[in-house]
Amino acid sequence: MADKSKSIIIKKIKKGHEGHHGGAWKVAYADFVTAMMAFFLLMWLLAMVSPEKRAALSEYFKHFSIFEKAGQSFMMEGQQQVLEKGHEMKTFDFGEGTISLSPEDLKEKLKKAIEEKLRALRDQAVVDIFEGGVRIQLVDLEGKSMFLPGSAQLTPSAKEILKLVGENIKDLPNKIAVEGHTDASPLKTGRITNWELSTDRASSARRELEANGIDPVRIARVVGYADTELLIKDDPHDPRNRRISIILLQSKVEQPPKVQEPVQPPAAPTAMQPPQPSQLEDVKKTQVEKPAAKQEQKKDTAKPDIGIKPIKPLTPVTPDIGK
Repeated sequence: MADKSKSIIIKKIKKGHEGHHGGAWKVAYADFVTAMMAFFLLMWLLAMVSPEKRAALSEYFKHFSIFEKAGQSFMMEGQQQVLEKGHEMKTFDFGEGTISLSPEDLKEKLKKAIEEKLRALRDQAVVDIFEGGVRIQLVDLEGKSMFLPGSAQLTPSAKEILKLVGENIKDLPNKIAVEGHTDASPLKTGRITNWELSTDRASSARRELEANGIDPVRIARVVGYADTELLIKDDPHDPRNRRISIILLQSKVEQPPKVQEPVQPPAAPTAMQPPQPSQLEDVKKTQVEKPAAKQEQKKDTAKPDIGIKPIKPLTPVTPDIGK
């Protein structure tokens, strides 16, 4: 009977619960660890990048606009192209002194000039930044050509654009490259190919630039590419592929060194000339005057003046014989 009066307590433990917050802390901790891993991975990648690429990346994001430059490579765009020359970092500018411009500033200056003075031809002048330099392209449009068909003769509209370009870049010391391009359409005459035509058109553009004040020394190269570098790659026969490219390069014309005036050597001593009679008389006079001066010096030394004088006149003292 005593055993039946004892109560048996059964304790049941329910598993699968993590308290009132559950297992959410594990998710937060995993996110934190993932973010820290990504951060240190980014730091490691930045440490492995060369200094010039870090500088170019910094310049790109300093002037970045998602509406203008989204999807473009930061190595080709930006206000200033930063390149490495040996062990020295150098920021390229156009011009020097008071006319120093960055590529972006020169690009905007040319666009503004074309917009103000050649509004009707603004669609045929394309200004962009190419390989660190500023490129001005004169393109053909349907019914509007820069050259007469099949020839290298410039049209009046092309001369107007080249004149405006020459006025804006003639004061800069940077060298210039002129390139000619054609579309893929073969010439009907068959006498020449697109290679000769593109080269002749580039030479015509060069001559027009020189006629508008460009120093011939600044011309670095004049090249014809035929249809090998198309502007509209999807349509090789597009008229915009027929164009002239004027590239303002980063390299500058070397200024001649300043010529220093030669230093004149000291004059050689001249031969001794015999004394003139007047000079002999002056020498004799000086020789005669010198003994007199010596005699005066002897008299003064015989009786030196020591500067002691009596206050009252001295009277002779007579002895008193009576005493």
